[in-house]
Amino acid sequence: MRGTSGRTMYRIPHSGKVAGVCAGIAEYFAIETWLVRVLAVSIFLLGGSGVVFIIYVALWVILDIKPQNSTVRDDIEVKKKPWQSGEPAKQALSDVSRQFRSLEVRLQNLERHVTSDNFDLKRQINSL
Repeated sequence: MRGTSGRTMYRIPHSGKVAGVCAGIAEYFAIETWLVRVLAVSIFLLGGSGVVFIIYVALWVILDIKPQNSTVRDDIEVKKKPWQSGEPAKQALSDVSRQFRSLEVRLQNLERHVTSDNFDLKRQINSL
């Protein structure tokens, strides 16, 4: 199953519990596998058992198994979460603080530019 971004959805039996459908969905949408499983089980238990079962079996039949040595790469790589990559919490906090400081400086420069007399003058000239 090929999406609009050119990526292909597979099922991943070696990462899955039953047939790897939830693992494949999680990889395709770049979310945690356990979230997909919790969502599927929740819908199943809250009265959508027939729908979830039919969709799961249909995807099991339709989706191809992901090749083990697949060279398919996404155009955008999602950075690993700090607790998954082993990055210390202080380092992660420092990185986030640095990014916020950088954004704050950019925002201050933007505000300074928009509130300047030159900006108003250029806007009035362009509207003529």
